[in-house]
Amino acid sequence: MKMTFRWFGAGHDPVKLRDIKQIPGMTGVVTSLLDVPAGEAWPMTRIMAAKAETAKAGLEMEVIESVNIHEDIKLGAPGRDEKIENYITTIKRLAQVGVKCICYNMMPVLDWARSHLYYDLPDGSNTMRYQAEFIASTTPEELAARYAKESDTYEMPGWEPERMKNIRTCLEAYAGLTEDDFYANMKYFLDAIIPHAEKSGILMGVHPDDPPQPIFGLPKLIISRENLRRYLNLNPSKNNGLTLCTGSLGASKANDVPALIREFGAEGRIHFAHVRNLRFENETDFYESAHFSPCGSLDIYAIMKALHDVGFNGWVRPDHGRMIWDETTKKGRPGYGLYDRALGANYLLGLWEAISRGGEA
Repeated sequence: MKMTFRWFGAGHDPVKLRDIKQIPGMTGVVTSLLDVPAGEAWPMTRIMAAKAETAKAGLEMEVIESVNIHEDIKLGAPGRDEKIENYITTIKRLAQVGVKCICYNMMPVLDWARSHLYYDLPDGSNTMRYQAEFIASTTPEELAARYAKESDTYEMPGWEPERMKNIRTCLEAYAGLTEDDFYANMKYFLDAIIPHAEKSGILMGVHPDDPPQPIFGLPKLIISRENLRRYLNLNPSKNNGLTLCTGSLGASKANDVPALIREFGAEGRIHFAHVRNLRFENETDFYESAHFSPCGSLDIYAIMKALHDVGFNGWVRPDHGRMIWDETTKKGRPGYGLYDRALGANYLLGLWEAISRGGEA
């Protein structure tokens, strides 16, 4: 297992590479080019610059998150072939600088949603929260405005003003799309890119939908064991795999996350793991807690034990954390502050060491 840290890139993240390097056990960063629009090929000069910057800090850049999928591809709309060709170009270019895994998602229109970016907890920290009733009572535009106000330093990926300008058109485009249509479009994409991923040595890890509940009338398809199996069956290549996100899958009480790891991990189909904890407030609502198992509703020990038992040797990153020790919108993105994720990383590493050593005296 390799421990990594999400880093949004220079100018997009207040956390510095030198800070990440000082976290014990940290091997590399998971980064992206946030300002390259979906559907365009990533410029080789930008990729090489990102690689050089991380290498200079003594960190690896083996995982990229996210190379976003254009809506035309998800919808099967005219123009998808050109955008798929650009995606293939990006895969090849990333492989040239040593990238080994790409995390991406197929979520329609919106990558994620929360009702609160800064929900105050009794211990004085704050965190992201999902309240289904609040989401049902608002609109995407109102939610985007709330995010812009609460996170006033950095744009929230997936909720950029440019994307919001076209939100109504995008929502209408999905109105007539059936689940079978969507899976057919996913297969078309996978069948086009996976042969190039195989040749380039790139593992593709699809991220589950976040949260695993329908929002704004959009379908949520990669949310359960059955959906994960259906997606993997679209293309049998081992390069077509999962980013196993404990927070996204774990936000549905119907999902047994350790069991999912044991099933798909034993098949070698988990390439990357996001590990975080959450605390359920009821059947649908939750907030994101500290990684330590007693702080949330997920058994992080059981999750790490399952990864270990299936021989997982891919990349892990501590996922969303609380904002602690005076981190604010100026000092960190919601869920992506330095301190709580650093604590989470070392909790996960501590569990891994204990599990690996077993009963060793």
